[in-house]
Amino acid sequence: MPIVVAVNKIDKDNADPQRVLTQLAEYELVPESWGGDTIVVEMSALSGLGVDDLIEQLQVVAELEELTANPLGRAKGIVIEAQLDKGRGPVATIIVDKGELKVGDPIVAGAAWGKVRAMINDKGEQIKIAGPSTPIQVLGLSSVPEAGDEFRAAPNEKIAKTVGESRGERLKAKHLREDARVKTGTKLEDIFAQIQSGEKASLNLILKADVQGSLEAVTESLRRLERDEVDISFVHRAVGGITENDITLANTTNATIIGFNVRPDGKARKLAEQEEVEIRTYEIIYKLLEDIEQAVVGMLEPEYEEVVTGEAEVREIFRVPKLGAIAGCYVRSGVITRGSKVRFLRDGTIIWKGDITSLRRFKDDAREVREGFECGIGLSDFQDLKAGDLIETFDDVEIQRT
Repeated sequence: MPIVVAVNKIDKDNADPQRVLTQLAEYELVPESWGGDTIVVEMSALSGLGVDDLIEQLQVVAELEELTANPLGRAKGIVIEAQLDKGRGPVATIIVDKGELKVGDPIVAGAAWGKVRAMINDKGEQIKIAGPSTPIQVLGLSSVPEAGDEFRAAPNEKIAKTVGESRGERLKAKHLREDARVKTGTKLEDIFAQIQSGEKASLNLILKADVQGSLEAVTESLRRLERDEVDISFVHRAVGGITENDITLANTTNATIIGFNVRPDGKARKLAEQEEVEIRTYEIIYKLLEDIEQAVVGMLEPEYEEVVTGEAEVREIFRVPKLGAIAGCYVRSGVITRGSKVRFLRDGTIIWKGDITSLRRFKDDAREVREGFECGIGLSDFQDLKAGDLIETFDDVEIQRT
């Protein structure tokens, strides 16, 4: 299949088309300007820059590759987008790739079925017939299909209904099996306790969005937030507002409800308060992902990395009543700080780990001694000191999770 790449948003101040071309090359899509055979058009959908060039290139490729569609017979094509419109019901944006679709034709798309009640083209005009390569909005479906579903015109409405309902039953059974696997999940607010107990936690989510494309984009992005300690499970995903049924399901499965560009109605909000179900609504996908990622990362046990802060060489041993052995040291690097964690090295081998209990410069107590100075170091419970030993101080620094 020939590929034409459109590099969009080149009118933005921070646009970097060359970086995109480099990334394309990693997928073996080498641009023609680099000596490859992939047509790349730089464009801006907002300003219209490069759109005519893109159309021209598509026409050239179609002609050279002899890409043609059959305009005869019952229509079939792909659902590009779908949403639940308040006034018009389920609305699917589809593109016909074979045959002709007419108003009144019975169709089935995934588990959705119905009779074409109206067709609206990309200019907002109602049309009666749509042939190959025609993008249209279709009204009259029983439910919202999924983006990527294939649609077909059926011989009659009865067959369309039978096929659609059969697919719907299979999807329902699949969702029930998925629900059964997530019954033991945990709410966002309770996950920390589960991780603290050493268990692998499962974050249950119910995801509702305004359109099918947004639903898929948010789903895939959330899946990338999974960690070894936390699984993300989707109890239910659908297009449309947050309803009482969603609240009941969330309460049953210990799920958190995420709404993207949708809100709960009054009854659903009241039920959520009664059942103590958490609802989080967002209008910006980046804010949604940032919020959930911070919540997930914040639940995890912090990770620490040892950072060496100082190194001192033992030059002489002093015996002090009540304090025991004191190491007369020379600080070779870094800073030796009183109270630091310390390990004792002899011939490169760790022979003891503990804390610095006393630190002196001559006869005065010191809080820290820097590189190039001498000092006296008393250790908490280690007396087997020898000249030439190394005292290494370190801190545990928390690693920022990504």
